[in-house]
Amino acid sequence: MSEVATPLPTVEHQRAVFADGMALDCGMTIAPLAVAYRTYGTLNAARSNAILVCHALTGDQYLAETQPVTGKPGWWQAVVGPGKPLDTDRFFIICANVLGGCMGSTGPREEMTDAQGRGLGRPWGTDFPTVTIRDMVRAQKRLVEHLGIARLLAVVGGSMGGMQALEWAATYPDALFACAPIATAAHHSAQNIAFHEVGRAAIHSDPDWRGGRYWEDGRLPAQGLSVARMVAHITYLSEGALMRKFGRRLQGAKALTFLEDVFAVESYLRHQGSTFIRRFDANSYLTITRAMDYFDLAAEHGGDLAAAFRGTATRFLLASFSSDWLFPTAESRAVVRALNRAAARVSFIEIESDKGHDAFLLDEPEFHAALAGFLRGAAEAAGV
Repeated sequence: MSEVATPLPTVEHQRAVFADGMALDCGMTIAPLAVAYRTYGTLNAARSNAILVCHALTGDQYLAETQPVTGKPGWWQAVVGPGKPLDTDRFFIICANVLGGCMGSTGPREEMTDAQGRGLGRPWGTDFPTVTIRDMVRAQKRLVEHLGIARLLAVVGGSMGGMQALEWAATYPDALFACAPIATAAHHSAQNIAFHEVGRAAIHSDPDWRGGRYWEDGRLPAQGLSVARMVAHITYLSEGALMRKFGRRLQGAKALTFLEDVFAVESYLRHQGSTFIRRFDANSYLTITRAMDYFDLAAEHGGDLAAAFRGTATRFLLASFSSDWLFPTAESRAVVRALNRAAARVSFIEIESDKGHDAFLLDEPEFHAALAGFLRGAAEAAGV
């Protein structure tokens, strides 16, 4: 499946550009630094009602409006809006495309610059430096300061967004009042790293990969990127959800013919793969999955996760889902125990759901009620 590299139409994203750039954990400095973002609601006069939402691996900043590339609804429209848990009548919601992403923030698709910040007339591609979750958070901090916000009411995020939320609480404890890491962990497990490596191997083995320079002749590693998405998407679901949605049903047939039968679940995964290549960049996928794999908050603090939060005044809500085998409840409980050892204020809820890891993106009234209550309580305690 050889594809012409036209999956991402030109979109004028709202961006903040920092000419002085930013130093990365790997030792390099990226200059200029661009952070693409969207906001919802109104910042109050005291600038005290801002909530930062951190997106997951393949998410973006368009969490509560039509995504301009796909035309699909925002990925968290069930949660963000008037009267919803992230109530835009009360809160000012910010969401930024992560560093290394492909929706306007500095990443492999953007023009490469030299040490003086001058454009070199080609994309970064595989020359884009290694980034970490902490680098992503540093870029978000620059954006928050640019918006004139000294302290966030809360940082909220699920999956990789939850990793960012934890990093915010550890790195900038005085810059947020509350933190809600959802369906996440303080480090990426060996199993999750293994799944990511299968996806990366699929991209690398695509004939159109061309060492990551596929853009030079207008191609893209569509087959490899599609397989990577299919593998990842399986991990976002649960066996129960797959059986409930698809079972062993055939697509477009009532009985096996033993010719070219396609199971409904096969058709679904193929669709997920084919649509993904129209909105995501392969080099960004490699960059961001590596950032997740490198994440280990305890290792950043001498192997003691509690030390990452010791002395913090931040209030926490940890939420997990019973059928999530990508970030199982045990991972959230480990963070809760560390927060308890650090004498932090922490609440924890496990939601009974058969929807797997993706449950935090779907209609889960109990989760929505818990998040809404936590944010209301935080706002009242902060005097917002």
